[in-house]
Amino acid sequence: MPDARTRRLIAAFTKAYGHAPVRGVRAPGRVNLIGEHTDYNDGFCLPLAIDREVRVVLRPRRDRTVRVLSLEQPGASLSFELAREIPKSTTPAERWADYVKGCAQELIAERVPLVGVDLALTGDVPLGSGLSSSAALEVATIHALLSAARTTLPATRIASLAQRAENRYVGVNCGILDQLSSACCVAGRAMLMDCRTLGLAHAPLPKNIAVVIADTGKRRGLVDSTYNERRAQCEAGAKALGVSHLRDVTLHALWSASRDGKLDDLARRRCEHVVAENGRTQAAFAALTAGDVVAVGQLMDQSHADLRDKFAVTCFELDDMVAIARGLPGCLGSRMTGAGFGGCTVSLVEQRAVRRFVPALTKAYRARHDLPVAVYVTRAAPGAGPLALR
Repeated sequence: MPDARTRRLIAAFTKAYGHAPVRGVRAPGRVNLIGEHTDYNDGFCLPLAIDREVRVVLRPRRDRTVRVLSLEQPGASLSFELAREIPKSTTPAERWADYVKGCAQELIAERVPLVGVDLALTGDVPLGSGLSSSAALEVATIHALLSAARTTLPATRIASLAQRAENRYVGVNCGILDQLSSACCVAGRAMLMDCRTLGLAHAPLPKNIAVVIADTGKRRGLVDSTYNERRAQCEAGAKALGVSHLRDVTLHALWSASRDGKLDDLARRRCEHVVAENGRTQAAFAALTAGDVVAVGQLMDQSHADLRDKFAVTCFELDDMVAIARGLPGCLGSRMTGAGFGGCTVSLVEQRAVRRFVPALTKAYRARHDLPVAVYVTRAAPGAGPLALR
């Protein structure tokens, strides 16, 4: 029996299109424990999928028309024709649709034999929070279009096409962290991803440790932020160091290049975060595999300090939320998660302390900020897959 969210989605689909959906798919958001701004540098990340997701129900059509209904935006519906060049949305209110259109265009470029389809979607991943609502939408859309066409692709390929849609069509020069997390994560485990090879490894999360996400209420949009600027700075740093990506740089080589005048102070700081973060991420995976969550928490604390002081992608709200969390009993480590400039923090908290940790964090933050804060405990959810309709 589908839950209430899925039943509402089925009812909205049936009302809008005059017939019931025949299949459904889902794709989760993600939280990144450590490994920030390393993905587009061919480095390492350690995410887990969360229990918030985008759901899509569908029914294939006999033509080349795609119709889409979004439950999160009243009146938000669109239609377009499957073609090699699908026109972008013309108004800000329709911008969400470009994630859907971009995915269709990338599948067509891959010569996937798509068919027309009616779609309805709903999602509970907070927008602009750093929990990858856009990647969840992209991965769910690709699964839905493939389902309508009665075809499949490997999960890593789905993630790559979703990333390309965001890069080429939407215009965000993101790495593959978000899409690969949504497509490939495993229930109950964190996933070490090698963003160069797309190699994946998994480590169990201890049952006595909770993952607590705190949404600061501060919103940001990657297209309008300095995200692309940070990526360009990393690319320029790699070029100055004679490599294709910062993945191939050691801290010793970085410091030597800075001493020799190949990098100015700003470039050195940007690159230093990425190089150190790759090492921290691999160390965190090894510690998690060994069950040493105290070490993981310490590495998370170090990561936030570098993101604040060297990469300059935190903000007052993120720094304050992290500081409050660290001061509460049971917190082993806390950091911003996502691209930064707002959004969420992630903390590792002893399970026995969670009941008091959540309200204490909420109360302390609200006393300092007039923002719609939300704090919730998540689990490591499975990656994208089918959604039961019956």
